[in-house]
Amino acid sequence: MPEQWDHPTGHVEWGDGNLRLRLAWSADSPVLAHVVDAPRTGDARAVQPLVEILAVGHGHHRANLRNTATAVGARLRYAGHGWSEEAGWRTLRVRQRDAVTGLETESVLRARPGRAAVQSSTTVRNGGAASIHLQAVSSLTLADPVGARPLEDVTSIEGANEWLGEWRWSSQLLRSQDGLPNVGLATHQRQDARGARAVVSRGTWSSGERAPCGVVAAARGEASLAWQVEHAGGWRAELGERLGLDGSSVLVLGLLGPTDNDHGWLHTLDPGDKFTSVPVSVAWASSGWQAAVAELTHHRRALRAPSRAGRAVVFNDYMNTLMGDPTTARLLPLVAAAARAGADYFCVDAGWYDDGGDWWDSVGEWQPSRTRFPDGGIDRVLDAIRAAGMVPGLWLEPEVVGVRSPLADQLPHDAFLQRNGVRIVEHDRYLLDLRHDQARKHLDGVVDRLVEDHCVGYLKLDYNVTPGPGTDRDADSVGDGLLRHARAYLDWLDRVLERHPRLVVENCASGAMRADYSLLARAELQSTSDQQEPLRYPPVAAGALVGMLPEQAGNWAYPQATMSDEEIAFTMVTGLAGRLYLSGRLDLMTDAQLGLVAEGVQLAREWDDAGLHAVPVWPLGLPGWDDPWIAVGRSTATETLVAVWWRGHGDPEATVDVPAGDVEIVYPRTRTAGLSVHAENAAVRVRATTGEPAARVLRIRHDSAR
Repeated sequence: MPEQWDHPTGHVEWGDGNLRLRLAWSADSPVLAHVVDAPRTGDARAVQPLVEILAVGHGHHRANLRNTATAVGARLRYAGHGWSEEAGWRTLRVRQRDAVTGLETESVLRARPGRAAVQSSTTVRNGGAASIHLQAVSSLTLADPVGARPLEDVTSIEGANEWLGEWRWSSQLLRSQDGLPNVGLATHQRQDARGARAVVSRGTWSSGERAPCGVVAAARGEASLAWQVEHAGGWRAELGERLGLDGSSVLVLGLLGPTDNDHGWLHTLDPGDKFTSVPVSVAWASSGWQAAVAELTHHRRALRAPSRAGRAVVFNDYMNTLMGDPTTARLLPLVAAAARAGADYFCVDAGWYDDGGDWWDSVGEWQPSRTRFPDGGIDRVLDAIRAAGMVPGLWLEPEVVGVRSPLADQLPHDAFLQRNGVRIVEHDRYLLDLRHDQARKHLDGVVDRLVEDHCVGYLKLDYNVTPGPGTDRDADSVGDGLLRHARAYLDWLDRVLERHPRLVVENCASGAMRADYSLLARAELQSTSDQQEPLRYPPVAAGALVGMLPEQAGNWAYPQATMSDEEIAFTMVTGLAGRLYLSGRLDLMTDAQLGLVAEGVQLAREWDDAGLHAVPVWPLGLPGWDDPWIAVGRSTATETLVAVWWRGHGDPEATVDVPAGDVEIVYPRTRTAGLSVHAENAAVRVRATTGEPAARVLRIRHDSAR
């Protein structure tokens, strides 16, 4: 329907469940945002403006170290709102204006009808006569993210990331030593707290330090709100305490892209100029944190571009296999074995472009090696992949140029990220500045050549170095340059996918160092880790489903001929916990071993159709890094598929919290030793029976579905 601008009514609400997002305003206040319980209609706790802006000369309205209580945010006044519907999305636009600076804001909130989730961003236009130097622009700020509950009853679930140790989640009570202590604000001139509990990520590894998502939850499971920041660069999420109009403590959640304090971001808006913040999303539920993650899962599916690979299983020759050292002689037997196992795509990983054996600092031209593929070139391997019924793929790290690469002198100096006129170097690589037309032209030529000349249908796009705070070339600040570069990369990727509608793209950055939904909305799958030790991978695989869709979570399974059947099953279960991402020396396996792998591939295909409507569940709670038992599942209305691992230490028995119903082991079907399963009184007990690490995939058919 066409957009209609309504007359002021004082408030609008979003959602029809027990929790609703409420926006309220008056003549002497900005538009305020908070989450309300269904019985509530008043706005006594509505203290947080929907939009916060820090600008030079217009700092905080109340002194603090957060990005709330800003002077501009407090001065904004309602200027109109309207609803529209297009392509299955319902969009609310809310306009405000600051009479002092002339800044005009438009908040854009959009959602799928019937879902308790919204995506939000803020556009700021300078309608005044003087330039304004922005230091922070919120994408969304709101009070009472889990409704009107005491801070003592609220927890924050946050994720820590590290190379090889991604998706480590912890739950923190907000009223705690390390959270937001009760300092008696009401007796101190009714001021807000000065600090915040902040989760911050820097550089272009958007998940390199912290997961770009989290959950705020009522301690007793009464309500929850999941959030995510959708930006392949610096971002900040903060939880702070403000005083409500009734004198009570009010929790405030703020979601932002780069800021001046955290990321050296300053952006100048000349009169008439606009700036749009990075998109963020929130999803809320009237029960515990898993319900909020489930709602965010549905929302992520709506954000994601349609799948280009469907139920396809990808084999990649890297992990614990060729490890970046491919040759024709090594690849051809692997191609045949991967096809026998049932793979649909075969990706030749790093090294295919290398003639010298030490390629790290010489990459950039991406021409196939002659020495590695002496007889028929790389096309002989790619043709063999196609002849085996699979789609060929190649690894590519498009954004870097090695310091020894001839391309480093061929491209213009300004085609690289730099500081004070000097190219940034990280681990012997320069980084391309995707704002520059010659950088994009070079990458377009590489991708078009690989797709059109070599008929490559899959690209694994990796990203193993990060430039730090950013670039000051043609930018108002280093953070501003980095934000523009990150957006230029997304624009480049969009154009690649438009030109090549059948090309499948994987997102990778040393595993999951850049796993956010600006990229995952475009990519088919995401490598969840570079972790090479099978016993260390289960907490990564289980934790990844908080951060991404199960069908995008590329968990590596790397079975080997030297493994026992139990060890093969263990690593295969890790892959089956998300999107099976297959590797391993399948070419050296016996027929029985390869049959065990093929059985897992078949299960991945069977479940992927149903899995597109499933939500993740954690029957043993979020995993600790060293937990002996770990479990994660995908649940629909009729059944739940659960991956369970015992890592060879601790109590050999555990109770898995799953819906009541018939339970069976669906992988591996060919063995009963290792783990036994027993269902009794709506409880599922699993027990390790041999003393060795073991893993199984269970299927529980729900009683309610019969």
